[in-house]
Amino acid sequence: MGKPITTTEATKFFKTAFGLAIFTILYNIVEGVISTYLGFEDESLALFGFGSDSFIEVISGVGIGHMILRIQRNPNSRRDDFERTALKITGTAFYILVVGLVLTSIYNIYIGHKPQTTFWGVIISFISIVVMWVLVVWKRSVGTRLNSAPILADANCTLVCVYMSVILLVSSGIYELFGIPYIDSIGTLGLSYFAFNEGKECFEKAKSDDLSCCD
Repeated sequence: MGKPITTTEATKFFKTAFGLAIFTILYNIVEGVISTYLGFEDESLALFGFGSDSFIEVISGVGIGHMILRIQRNPNSRRDDFERTALKITGTAFYILVVGLVLTSIYNIYIGHKPQTTFWGVIISFISIVVMWVLVVWKRSVGTRLNSAPILADANCTLVCVYMSVILLVSSGIYELFGIPYIDSIGTLGLSYFAFNEGKECFEKAKSDDLSCCD
């Protein structure tokens, strides 16, 4: 883990970790607004679902920010009621999203619905991959320097966002290039898989004191 850090250095790294949490929240708000709007306008369920997921990540981000402040004050403290409540709300929101996306995907496949375009899905997913990967690397660096398992776990949560962005990029790119039927709905089902797992992990973590939102 490297040489021990001083109290001053630890304070600096905690401020960085909290700043990254705030940036993640703000980025997801912007990404959510743009993605849901363009997904609705272009009739791309994958992009709309991706944007909806971003709003749920905002709730999770609030819990993460609170967690960072808690462990800064007391590194050995356990998850408090605020964090457990945030996890339960986040998990419930993920489950609701999954039901909506799966049912709509099946309906779209049944009626043969196709998006008008998935161009913005390609652009937004590419930007998200870059931004989220930078956040993963940065959060891991800070977590390693602080020797903090919760902050490192948060980096893994952010990595899930990279995976979801890749799914959106692939499905949107294939449709934009080849116009393959149902690919947008298939991409949506892929997003639903990750959203379901995130929801499940949120409830599991709410019942325990292990790390943050996912391992």
